[in-house]
Amino acid sequence: MSRLSRITAVHGVLPPNRHSQDEITDAFARLCLPEGTDRLLLNRFHASAGVGHRHLSLPLDRYDKLDGFGAANDVFIDTALELGTQAVGGALEEAGLAPEDVDMIMCTSVTGVAAPSIEARLAGRLGLRPDVKRVPVFGLGCVAGAAGIARVHDYLRGWPDHVAVLLSVELCSLTLQRGDASVANLVASALFGDGAAAVVLCGDGHEPPARGPEVVATRSRLYPGSERVMGWEVGDTGFRVVLDASVPDVVRTHLADDVHGFLADHGLTAGDVTAWVCHPGGPKVLEAVSEALRLPPGALDVTRRSLADVGNLSSSSVLHVLRDTIALRPPPGTPGLVIAMGPGFCSELVLLRW
Repeated sequence: MSRLSRITAVHGVLPPNRHSQDEITDAFARLCLPEGTDRLLLNRFHASAGVGHRHLSLPLDRYDKLDGFGAANDVFIDTALELGTQAVGGALEEAGLAPEDVDMIMCTSVTGVAAPSIEARLAGRLGLRPDVKRVPVFGLGCVAGAAGIARVHDYLRGWPDHVAVLLSVELCSLTLQRGDASVANLVASALFGDGAAAVVLCGDGHEPPARGPEVVATRSRLYPGSERVMGWEVGDTGFRVVLDASVPDVVRTHLADDVHGFLADHGLTAGDVTAWVCHPGGPKVLEAVSEALRLPPGALDVTRRSLADVGNLSSSSVLHVLRDTIALRPPPGTPGLVIAMGPGFCSELVLLRW
């Protein structure tokens, strides 16, 4: 019998600086558009992004004081430690567990770098054991929330009596590129926000048995020849976004076969899924997902609300959507599906049982 793991808590946190989309549009135009550039395209992208508000690591008036990549990365580390402490501490409290119960912690981010890594710096703050296993992950981008659950599940299949934590911290605003009027930068500036989330998972041999949705199975998929669809170009000014307009087309081409094949391997169809936990890539991506999978009206409402409320939080977003979906209490025993996509270009699927 294949071993399962169980999601016992999901805790999302956001920095305190909340701004409307209009405020962010004006600030971005002031900071990033070359003097004399027409704002028409920027305004159009920001208005059509489906985003109403976003939370940022800094107040808007402090971004023009960031002097280079090093200064931005210093803010990344400080903010990641603050949000990471809140996220992991909150998740463990919700799960009824203590920091010393944690056997493994995985930390993922694609918006800053740190050595020692973020989870190593957090260990003492949180009270994790000195022998805790650590897995820092960089490069998965938006897919890392789903992929992180999948890889933690893999770990717990081998260590079924263990407790593991996934921490995602994404501070997208700190990758701000001044003077970059490229379409990719304008689109990214309309979508991405800052946030973090932590997930506590227990193996099926943990005592006492944990409560929460079960992770039944996972599937990863890389799409050859798509390396330039999404990612970073790393230069003297930090992370410059690579975001190709073909993302929705890649979704339409590949996702349906991947999802239907994955479900079929477990004796299921899309009609059996009672809750779709989808990463909010953006309005066009969500339209492509809905069309490709022929989802019923309202299937992605939780995802769309998350996009409107906080923007796209990269890898943290799908975890916020998962938290909100669990709160709605899908019918017990029914299947759910977590879907995320990211640099590679790739997708990750996680089959749940509510």
